[in-house]
Amino acid sequence: MDRKKFIQKAGIAAASLAALPSGNLFASNKDTKVRVAIMGVGLRGQDHLDLLLRRADVDVVAICDIDDRMLTSSKEAITKSGKKMPLIFKGDIYAWKKMLEIKGLDAVIIATPWEWHKEMIIGSIESGVKYVGSEVMIGTTLQDHWDVVKAAEKYNAHVMMLENVCYRRDVMAVLNMVRQGILGEMIHLQGGYQHDLREVKFNDGIKPYGGGCEIGDKAWTEARWRTHHSIYRNGDLYPTHGIGPIAQYININRGNRFLNLCSFSSKSRGLHEHIVKTCGEKHPNAAINFKLGDVVTTSLNCANGETILLQHDTSLPRPYSLGFRVQGTNGLWMDVNRGMYVEGKSKPHQWDAAKEWLDKYDHPLWKKYSNDAEGAGHGGMDFFVIHSFIESAKRKTATALDVYDAAAWSAITPLSEQSIELGNETVPFPDFTGGQWMYRKPVFAFNDDY
Repeated sequence: MDRKKFIQKAGIAAASLAALPSGNLFASNKDTKVRVAIMGVGLRGQDHLDLLLRRADVDVVAICDIDDRMLTSSKEAITKSGKKMPLIFKGDIYAWKKMLEIKGLDAVIIATPWEWHKEMIIGSIESGVKYVGSEVMIGTTLQDHWDVVKAAEKYNAHVMMLENVCYRRDVMAVLNMVRQGILGEMIHLQGGYQHDLREVKFNDGIKPYGGGCEIGDKAWTEARWRTHHSIYRNGDLYPTHGIGPIAQYININRGNRFLNLCSFSSKSRGLHEHIVKTCGEKHPNAAINFKLGDVVTTSLNCANGETILLQHDTSLPRPYSLGFRVQGTNGLWMDVNRGMYVEGKSKPHQWDAAKEWLDKYDHPLWKKYSNDAEGAGHGGMDFFVIHSFIESAKRKTATALDVYDAAAWSAITPLSEQSIELGNETVPFPDFTGGQWMYRKPVFAFNDDY
């Protein structure tokens, strides 16, 4: 069947679930309060808690965690804010299920280890919660992602990945340029998670970012769960910082989609070398065989012909970078060299300082909310992702980043594992929208957005 006939036939079955909000997004009652519960108030969960406590339109009605120290520091923050103390759920790893028995919950934010996310998202949806924010992956297996999508569709619920880099100021300025055609038609894009996490993966349980060789027996350390993924898994374990913004530039799930994926993994040396250098060859963890390659490279092909390159690089010494490259027929932006080149505007074969272009095309949302974002985490972008989530719940509209986005971005991890396991085979990328990507229109971060 040719594409035209396929589109005609598929259009007959267009589902209302894929429809996007339209009209005046600011028409709802601004006095409405959103009742929010938080699963996981560790260091990242407390970032979200802080932003929620600042809002007059939010009631944090419950928090849940297995770590008393994290609960204590969260309660101190709540007391300092002057807000009413929420219900506290603790005691065992399934205390969150009791929390979901609270009547009238509007939204749940999940900031727990990744392996819990699928169960917690679906549990929230099945309990009647209509808005779930996930920090960040929504599952670990490919089936997890299908299960979350089907649950959201069945219960007409909204699942938003809380991917803050989509709201980074330079990222949004470039989005503004892309939508105005300054860089021409998109051709090739790059991004990733390139961040030395050795001190995060090995710490002593006393300081959140201490330099040690321990893996996870102290309650509040990120190494308690994150490092175990490096031991047992080999793939792009954290693709969303890179792929989230890239997906907006080329309208993934909204006129475009990922078609296939191929991943390669380097040898694994960095984590072992860190243990040996820091604690010696006789340290027990020096005997661990880490499965995760130090640099994992993933290539994706898209329905509209663009190519994408992602890299996961967290086990070697390096400065932080997300490695963005956004390249079109008229020019490109690269964040590593802080450079911009626009044919006909830049001097031939010479980079412009990107700042001049980024300032000129600063996104209207940043112009509107820059004062509100001051003091929020990660340079202010944390404000935007929480603001968007809460405004969607308050107005009862679809989230700008939806369950199909969450599934497509997060599924890169198990698909990259599959490709590597199969000897770097190219694997097909599932269409979580069921064909609706051809009809859905872009909605993220337009001028009248939240």
